Amino acid sequence: MSDLPNKARVVIIGGGVVGCSVAYHLTKLGWQDVVLLERKQLTSGTTWHAAGLIGQLRASSNMTKLARYSAELYQGLEAETGVATGLRQVGSVSVALTDERLEELYRNAAMARAFGVPVEELSPREVKERYEHVSLEGVTGGVWLPTDGQADPANIALALVKGARQCGALIKERTKVSGIVRKGRHVTGVDWISDDGQAQGHIACDMIVNCAGMWGHEVGKMAGVNVPLHACEHFYIVSEPIAGLSQMPVLRVPDECAYYKEDAGKMMLGAFEPNAKPWAMKGIPESFEFDQLPEDFDHFEPILEWAVERMPMLGTAGIHTFFNGPESFTPDDAYHLGLAPEMDNVWVAAGFNSIGIQSAGGAGMALAQWMEDGQKPFDLGDVDVSRMQPFQGNKTYLFERSKETLGLLYADHFPYRQKATARGVRRTPFHHHLKEQGAVFGEIAGWERANWFANAGQDREYQYSWKRQNWFENAAAEHRAVRENVGMYDMSSFGKIRVEGPDAEAFLNYVGGGDYSVPIGKIVYTQFLNARGGIEADVTVTRLSEVAYLVVTPAATRLADQTWMMRHKGDFRVVITDVTAGEAVLAVMGPNARTLLEKVSSADFSNAVNPFGTAQEIELGMGLARAHRVTYVGELGWELYMSSDMAGHAFETLFEAGQDVDLKLCGMHMMDSCRIEKGFRHFGHDITCEDHVIDAGLGFAVKTDKADFIGKDAVLARKESGPESRIVQFRLTDPEPLLYHNEPLIRDGEIVGYLSSGNYGHTLGRAIGLGYVPCKGESAGDVLASTYEIDVMGTRVRAEASLRPMYDPRSERVKV
Repeated sequence: MSDLPNKARVVIIGGGVVGCSVAYHLTKLGWQDVVLLERKQLTSGTTWHAAGLIGQLRASSNMTKLARYSAELYQGLEAETGVATGLRQVGSVSVALTDERLEELYRNAAMARAFGVPVEELSPREVKERYEHVSLEGVTGGVWLPTDGQADPANIALALVKGARQCGALIKERTKVSGIVRKGRHVTGVDWISDDGQAQGHIACDMIVNCAGMWGHEVGKMAGVNVPLHACEHFYIVSEPIAGLSQMPVLRVPDECAYYKEDAGKMMLGAFEPNAKPWAMKGIPESFEFDQLPEDFDHFEPILEWAVERMPMLGTAGIHTFFNGPESFTPDDAYHLGLAPEMDNVWVAAGFNSIGIQSAGGAGMALAQWMEDGQKPFDLGDVDVSRMQPFQGNKTYLFERSKETLGLLYADHFPYRQKATARGVRRTPFHHHLKEQGAVFGEIAGWERANWFANAGQDREYQYSWKRQNWFENAAAEHRAVRENVGMYDMSSFGKIRVEGPDAEAFLNYVGGGDYSVPIGKIVYTQFLNARGGIEADVTVTRLSEVAYLVVTPAATRLADQTWMMRHKGDFRVVITDVTAGEAVLAVMGPNARTLLEKVSSADFSNAVNPFGTAQEIELGMGLARAHRVTYVGELGWELYMSSDMAGHAFETLFEAGQDVDLKLCGMHMMDSCRIEKGFRHFGHDITCEDHVIDAGLGFAVKTDKADFIGKDAVLARKESGPESRIVQFRLTDPEPLLYHNEPLIRDGEIVGYLSSGNYGHTLGRAIGLGYVPCKGESAGDVLASTYEIDVMGTRVRAEASLRPMYDPRSERVKV
C-alpha cells in the first residue's frame, strides 16, 4: 500500500532545489495537502552538482530582489530546520580584461547602487588586494560585491524540504509522474508509478507545479504546456588540496569564461565556454540519477590553459576531480516562472540556466505568492513563462540555441546584442525586400526585424560596444528622415489579436481601461489593468465592425496579452484569435507621409476624412489595405495593414513611388529613439504590471465614467490620492554619454531610483531617459523643482527633467 493520498491541493513535480523551495513557501503560506513527487532521489538531477554560488546582483531590480531574498532565506534556514546550508558570505570579485568589459562592470556597479546592493569599483591594484592569488596580466579593473557568497546546494534543498515537511508537506521520492490527466484548460490529476514498478496510482489535484528541471520540457508536454529548455554539458574541475589556501572570495573572469571558488582548501574552476555542447536531444536516460557525463578534456583544455596563467597555483596543483554534468538552459538565459499560458492551473518553475541555487529561494517565494493571490506579487516579466513563443519548444531550435546560451552567461552583455544561433525562424512578408535594401536584422520572439539599414559598402553586421556602435549614424539618418521627410518600416511582427462576437464591445470595455463604445474605424489607445491598477498590457484597439475589433500588441507580449483576455473571457460571447501572420504592416511616417500615400492611393488622407486615431479601407496600388492613422514615433503617419498575399506588391508600389520624395527605409532602432524623444512608454521597461497607470502618466487613456472594468477602483483611488511616483523624461546636458536603462537616478544628490529606459535622441541632441521619481504627497512643481543627475558608469551627469514630452509637447506634428 502507498502512503500517497488520492487527492491533493497541489502536486509539485520535481525534487530539486526549486521544487523544494516551492513546497517550502506554499506551506509557509498555510497551504495544506501539498505533495512533492521526485522520480529518483531529492537533488539527484542537477542540484547536487551545482557550484553553489550566491550572487546578489541580477539584470533588473526585481530579479535582484529575488536573489537577495534567497541569500537572506538561506542564512536563517539552519536555525529553523537544523540543516546546515553551508552559506558563507565571502564576497565576489569580477575582473575585466578589456576596456569594454570594464565599462560593463562599472555600469553594473552603478546599477547595483540603484538596487541597494553594496558594491565597490576596483583598480587592478585593488583587485590584487582583494584576491592575492590572481595574476594581473591584462587586467583593466574589477568590481567587488561584499555580500555575495557560496553555499552547499544539496543541503539548501534538504533544509527547504525539512521546513516544508514541518509545515505538513508530503515529500515522496522514487515516485515518477507517468501521466497527467487534463480536461479542457485544466489538469485534473497526475498518474504516478514507483521506481521499482511495484506500485502505481492517481492523485486528483487542483493544480500542478512543473519543477522538473531538465525534464521540464518533457513534463510540460505531458501537461499540454510549452517549457522551452535544453540540457547542456557543464564542466568544472576541483584541484587537489593546496597548502595554505584559506577562505577566498568567489572570482569571476568572464573574458576567460571562468569562475573560481575555494572550497575546503581546494580550488574549483568552472567554465561557461562560448560553444557549448547540448546533451540528450533524444531524451534523458530513464536511469539518470546523480550521474556524470563522459569527460571531454579537449573541450575544457583552452579554459584550463587560461586558468593556469590567471591562477598560477593551479599549475602545480593536481586535479582531484574533472566533472561534467548537465544543466538546463532556456532560449534567452532567463528562467521560466508562472502560470502556463496554455492551461489555467499548470504552474512552472524550471530552466534556471546554472543559477538555480541563487534563484531558488526567491523564485519559490514569488511563485507561491502568485499562486496564493492569483496575481503576480510584482513584475516578473523577465522570467514569466508566457514570454516564450510556441515554436520555441521545437527540439531542433532548442538544440541549436543552447549551443550559444550557456556561453552568453559570461559573454560581454553589450546593448543591442543579438543572438547568433537558431535565427530566421519567423520572417515577415517583407523580409527579402528589406534584405535586398541593406537591412541588418535583429530578433525578438523569433521574428526577424530590420533594426537598421547599412549603407552601400558597409558591413551588414553589428560591431558591439558600450559606446556609439557602427550603426549609430545609420539610425541617426533614419531618425532624421522620419522627423524631416518620410521613412518607412516594417511593423508586421507586432501582435494582432482579433476579438469578435456579439459581446465584443462589452468584453473589451470590461477587460480594458479605454472606452470601446466607438464608431467603426475608431482607434483607441489603452491599457489592460490588473486589480491594483498596474499595467498588464499596452495596446491599440481598432473597431473593425459592429462585432469585431483588432487588438495590436508588442511582438514579445502577444501570447501573454491574448492569454490575459482568454482568462477574463468569462461568459462574454467572444472569439479571440491570433491573426498576426495574416496581415503585414508597413509604417509610413514623417511630414511627407501624406504626400507619399497620395501617390499610391486614390483614398482621401485629409484630416476631414481620416483624422488622427481613425482607420479606413483604401486601395493601394492594385491591391487593398487598411490605413490606421496612429504613430509611435511622434510624426504624421499611417500604419498600413494588408493581407500577407498583397504585401510584396504593397512594398514595391510604395518603395517605387517613394523614390520621388527621397523615401528612406528605417529600422527598429530609429523607432525607439523617436519614441523616447516623444516620451512614449515602452511596455516591459517603462510600464509593467506593478506600475500604476496613474503614476505612469497614462490616466488620460483610462475612462472611469464607463461601466465597471478591471482595476477601476484602484484607478479612482489613485486619482483621489494623487500619484505616488511620476514618470519623468530626462535629457543629459552632456552630449557624449549614452543611456540604456537601469542607470541610477539622482535627485538633489540622493539616489531615488533608476532609468526604466534610455536611448539617444538625435533631434534633441542628447541621450534621453525615462524613469520614475517617488513623489507621494508632492505636486508636479515639486518634482520639477529638484536637481537631477544620472549615474553613467560611476560619473554623475547633470540632466534636465520634464513631465511633458521634450519633443513636440502638444503633439501638433501628428495631427497636421
